[in-house]
Amino acid sequence: MLTTKIRAAVLVTFLHLTSLPFFAQTAFLPVDYLDKSFHAGRRDALRAVMPDSSVAVIFAYPTRTFSNDVEYIYHANPDLYYFSGYKEPHSLLLIFKDPQTDADGKSYTSVLFVQKRNPQAEQWTGKRLGIEGAREKLGMEQVYNGSDFKNFTVDFTRFKKILCDRLPADVPNGYDPADLFDLLDQFKLKAGFTGTKAPASLDSRLFTELTGKLRRIKTPEETLLLRKAVEISCQAHNEVMKAIHPDMSELEIQGLQEFVHKKHGAEGVGYGSIIGSGENGCVLHYMENSKTKIGGSLLLMDVGAEYHGYTADVTRTIPADGKFSAEEKAIYDLVYNAQEAAFKTLRNGSKFADASKAAREIIADGLLKLGIITDKNEVGKYYPHGLGHHIGLDVHDRGSMETLLKDMIITIEPGIYIPADSKCDKKWWGIAVRIEDDLLITENGYELLSGFAPRKTEDIERMISQKSALDDFKLAPLESGKKKSF
Repeated sequence: MLTTKIRAAVLVTFLHLTSLPFFAQTAFLPVDYLDKSFHAGRRDALRAVMPDSSVAVIFAYPTRTFSNDVEYIYHANPDLYYFSGYKEPHSLLLIFKDPQTDADGKSYTSVLFVQKRNPQAEQWTGKRLGIEGAREKLGMEQVYNGSDFKNFTVDFTRFKKILCDRLPADVPNGYDPADLFDLLDQFKLKAGFTGTKAPASLDSRLFTELTGKLRRIKTPEETLLLRKAVEISCQAHNEVMKAIHPDMSELEIQGLQEFVHKKHGAEGVGYGSIIGSGENGCVLHYMENSKTKIGGSLLLMDVGAEYHGYTADVTRTIPADGKFSAEEKAIYDLVYNAQEAAFKTLRNGSKFADASKAAREIIADGLLKLGIITDKNEVGKYYPHGLGHHIGLDVHDRGSMETLLKDMIITIEPGIYIPADSKCDKKWWGIAVRIEDDLLITENGYELLSGFAPRKTEDIERMISQKSALDDFKLAPLESGKKKSF
């Protein structure tokens, strides 16, 4: 038999060893995630605007194959995260306008169906919250495994409105009998789909309208996360400015941007990083970033960090050789002046159309004076996109832009792009300038959140002249391309 001391020692060792997996997955994690009370408050806010006798149905996004049996890093459905905090796939959230009653007579207003705990699967893809985890960490009282949805008593046909975004498409039928495919299949059965025809009560337009009204106004908790995402993005832009030289490649610059993001704890980028030098900057969503040497041309960098699900969207255009040429400065200052004109219109209750008009008029007048266009109506040739959008859980976040309201966070991003072979003097060819900033709308104006990164030409040149922390970062040359004799 074990002595008392030995039994105690064995017990302590056992407890230590069995606690290691949990400790390993919970120690040193960020502490500034949105609190479960935030998500509960968002559910309450949605219920307050839902029509009578309605239910909101929110599915997880499907997983997608990257290569053979390897999946892309999973990105949660922003709506599912917004209203529950749950970030795993193969899940479903129901939010009811009116309280429901379970078999035990208990009242509830929302139900979450989650992935079932599976030690074998978790060894490959990471720990799942499961039912207990969702209850404890997310504060959801009614939580079930996805397999329970089949027998869960809910008659969708009795609701006047089923509020649901567009249903996920092209969802594979996997091995799990309770994956997203099966959740969708059961929902269609319960909701009264006839083949592929949805019931008349299914309303995706109203779902988008209601969630857009909520998501366009940022709470203090969301604003704090967006502030951090924007500041991280600005630091990355600044570091590239200080490290820039003509021999760098577009991919190298992308790597520097995203290294700074991750150094500050940003999990990723909110969209594919756009690093376009010279003519490549004229491609609005250029993402190949394949030019091996940027040379002395302008470099357009549209890169935004995603921090805890919230994404910034910041664009800076800089001279790779450290100095703007006369033509580059003329175009840059025109875009800058257009942005400043738009800024002056911003305040609670202002019309976004007024900001767009102010920026467009400056650009049209400027291009006309420079001889790049002969009629103001030609401005769209060189300024082909809108002025801005909401940012948040999506980089082009949900919500109307018609009237700006206090606590919206938006971008203002005028630009001019002059491809080769344009009908203007060749000295302008290949010049592309976009300046994009993130702004918080206030009662009487705005707060420039992305002011950490310089915007004026002289300030950009001054930043470029500074020493970078990455200047002395040198890697050994690759040897794989060299012939070797044995």
